[in-house]
Amino acid sequence: MAANSSDRPVLEELDRAECLRLITGGVIGRVAFDDGEGPTVIPVNYAVDGDAVIFRTSTSGRMNRSLLTSVVGGEVRAAFQVDRIDETDHVGWSVLLRGGAHHLSEEERGRVAPVRPWPGGDRGEWFRLAAREVSGRRLSRASRAVG
Repeated sequence: MAANSSDRPVLEELDRAECLRLITGGVIGRVAFDDGEGPTVIPVNYAVDGDAVIFRTSTSGRMNRSLLTSVVGGEVRAAFQVDRIDETDHVGWSVLLRGGAHHLSEEERGRVAPVRPWPGGDRGEWFRLAAREVSGRRLSRASRAVG
């Protein structure tokens, strides 16, 4: 027997303000970038700082090598994604930020939201991804939503 279409979740596009609201206060997201061998995605701890996300990585890590530019203040195209999904109820949301990531100087680090990485070891390289494009979608039911 086919499921009643009214029992199915509804997909809605989210505006920029709602997307940023959803990811504010979050802890783990994923950074997508080209590491020279193709697209790659790495989970990071992050903080929202205005219309940007701040994240840290190790000096010797692939992300630092790929996002670090020789131009001071230069940016590398990257994306950042966060989602919350309830697989049992088939509801949740997903937010994608696309823009330029740049390495933060010591001076800049003191002016942005702090990020506390979960992994031990050196996580001394700080990056800011400025959200030029923000998009998101929510899958919800009329009676309850994940937020």
